[in-house]
Amino acid sequence: MIGVLRGAWALLFGIALLALGNGLQGTLLGVRASLEEFGPVTTGIVMSAYSVGLLIGSFETPKLIARVGHIRVFAAFASVISTSALVFVVFVSPVSWVLLRLISGACTSGLYIVAESWLNQTSSNEDRGKLLSIYMTITFFCMGVGQLLLNVADPGGFVLFIFVSALVSISLVPISLSAMPAPAITEGRPVGIAQLYRLSPLAVVACFGNGLAQSAFFTMGAVYATLQGFSFAEVSLLMGLPLIGVIASQYPIGMLSDRFDRRKVLTIFTFLSCLLAVMCIFAANSSFNALVVTMTLFGCLALPLYSLAIAHANDHLESDQLLGAAGKLVLIFGVGASGGPFVAGAVMEGIGPRGFFIYLAGTYLLIGVFALYRMIQRESLPLEEQGDALMAMPPTSPVAVGALVEQSDAASTNT
Repeated sequence: MIGVLRGAWALLFGIALLALGNGLQGTLLGVRASLEEFGPVTTGIVMSAYSVGLLIGSFETPKLIARVGHIRVFAAFASVISTSALVFVVFVSPVSWVLLRLISGACTSGLYIVAESWLNQTSSNEDRGKLLSIYMTITFFCMGVGQLLLNVADPGGFVLFIFVSALVSISLVPISLSAMPAPAITEGRPVGIAQLYRLSPLAVVACFGNGLAQSAFFTMGAVYATLQGFSFAEVSLLMGLPLIGVIASQYPIGMLSDRFDRRKVLTIFTFLSCLLAVMCIFAANSSFNALVVTMTLFGCLALPLYSLAIAHANDHLESDQLLGAAGKLVLIFGVGASGGPFVAGAVMEGIGPRGFFIYLAGTYLLIGVFALYRMIQRESLPLEEQGDALMAMPPTSPVAVGALVEQSDAASTNT
């Protein structure tokens, strides 16, 4: 494993810089949109454009890679993101920001696909899960730390936008100079969405619902905090600590889902996430410290649910369906994520800032109710037929998800 890390350190360092810039930019744009008085609905549309871009990038990037190669694609996309970070502050309007977020999302998706396919190739079946888990941990941590960079300068100025541009540009250096051979992106047996729903209805609904909720959490949380009148330092803490905290909660929740009925674990943590979202409303009326603690706990429990949904789908798939299904699950999550910020913004526009948590609570409540319904409709799988839980996150491309589920399936077969 040490040898694998020695060979992949340049990629991991580049990904860390990219995640720092990406984490800062998401919160920065939410805060700046509030300062510019875009309004929750308009801001939601702007933020939703990023998820639409992610979907477009997941479809188009493999075609570009086949045409010009990994290095050129990564260099081109990083340059576009770096440039767009500067253009945001030059043309401050909802229309231009929607276009820029769309472009940024498509290019960011491409960067993750290139980086993750490289990590996939540089590791063996025995080490792949560990390496990609390290990658997920680094990405979560750096995205969380990226929120704290909001304190470096005034979000109402241009310095932070330059900082985002610099981080993305520097991330290009170690990956561009990597001596590893260009990886290949393979496809497994195709799995249609209707077929995937027949095999695992709960996984499909949970992925879609988590797309609705988590995209709103990542993008509209800063808008909520700004509307509440919190300082920039407080906004960065509210958005950063849940991302850092989930590093500690992801594995224990995954272990529970491996040792007990995964549907029950998913259902319990979904309802707990709903409860914590409601508690955030009351905590905000109590004190900022209470809100920080409650919101961090919410992130620790809610963010791993995407991983459980993927693992639950994996339990019902054949080995040659895993990679094809992984792409569909990312697509389903992305469709939900494309609408999440807009719907959350509409709710906030109608009932005020607390609508942010009401939206989150309602979404997880619906997922939990559907999970209870599915437990009535079908018997649970025996524990020995469940695969291992996976550490996955919203920015994860089909490449990494597919590699993780394949590695998990291989490990289950060997045991």
